[in-house]
Amino acid sequence: MKLAIFLMDLGGGGAERVMINLAHGFLDRGMDVDLVLVKAEGPYLSQLSPKIKVIAFNCPRLIFSLLALIKYLRKIRPAVLMSALEDTNLLALWASKLANVPTQVVVTVHNNLSREAQNSEQLKRQLTPRLVQLFYPWADKIVAVSAGVAKDLIKLGLPSEKVHYIYNPIVTSGLKEKLQENLDHPWFLPGQPPVILGVGRLTKQKDFATLIHAFSKVRNHKPVRLVLLGDGEEKTALQTLAQSLGLAQEVSFLSFVDNPYIYMAKASVVVLSSAWEGFGNVLVESMVTGTPVVSTDCESGPAEILADGKYGRLVSVGNTEEMAKAILDTFSNPPKREILEERANEFTLEKSISCYQLLLESL
Repeated sequence: MKLAIFLMDLGGGGAERVMINLAHGFLDRGMDVDLVLVKAEGPYLSQLSPKIKVIAFNCPRLIFSLLALIKYLRKIRPAVLMSALEDTNLLALWASKLANVPTQVVVTVHNNLSREAQNSEQLKRQLTPRLVQLFYPWADKIVAVSAGVAKDLIKLGLPSEKVHYIYNPIVTSGLKEKLQENLDHPWFLPGQPPVILGVGRLTKQKDFATLIHAFSKVRNHKPVRLVLLGDGEEKTALQTLAQSLGLAQEVSFLSFVDNPYIYMAKASVVVLSSAWEGFGNVLVESMVTGTPVVSTDCESGPAEILADGKYGRLVSVGNTEEMAKAILDTFSNPPKREILEERANEFTLEKSISCYQLLLESL
């Protein structure tokens, strides 16, 4: 089967990492995979197998790639075109309709779109639910990354027979190989205070401000440090917040790193502080290393991953008191490492690819 995966680029986000994992999984199952990019850029480019053909349009903006994608579909005629993230999904649907080829289109949804629209200050994001209602019915299949996201899509009015959920492929052989690398950072040496870790883009959605405030409260009870891995438009504001709380020496902003897993493995607890999520990759990534997690109960993925608190403490969105208490409780009474690892292994690449194969075969 010829499969094309369409993305804007290979920026360092969770959705892009998921699609790369899927590309490799499909390749291992004998599929012919093209990775079609608006721009051939981003830190994940170096992680691609040479067997995956990269088609780069090199367009400055997504909308300018519409004609190029139409031409690609008419020339190559892949059996399936798969895309991720809302802007890219819409363009894939428009291109497929205009190309008028028998290619089946599968769009994947990685966020709770209703919550995103409610919280966003961007008009485009506020309009996303309406655009989804208008154009997503053109897709042959719509894949949500959690049951919560699927429920939200159906609530928006999408046909339930087209909406499916498949959990993200997080646990891969590549992840486990990266755990063997050494971590060269003085804060993670033996005898140092415990480290709380946050991982993700520094955006409003991830709400690292709440984590910094919670960290300040935890610090009043015991020596502890906070490390944030990621880049984004909120970075300066978050650094200013840390300084204003007198935390400049205890909070470290390390930007994007190629291997976050060794940081997760050495951290005492990993916290997902998001205001909304579709899945919550960082929770599974941390659990596979045996590291305890705390997460906001922000609908969709996190509560599903943690089985409503069985595998990690869930706290209210934006509640610094609850988050601080959950972190301190996790320090005092962490779940057993083997229980976390066993749960993480429910989210393997093999299981996800098997689900996708059944879905594609139904097309």
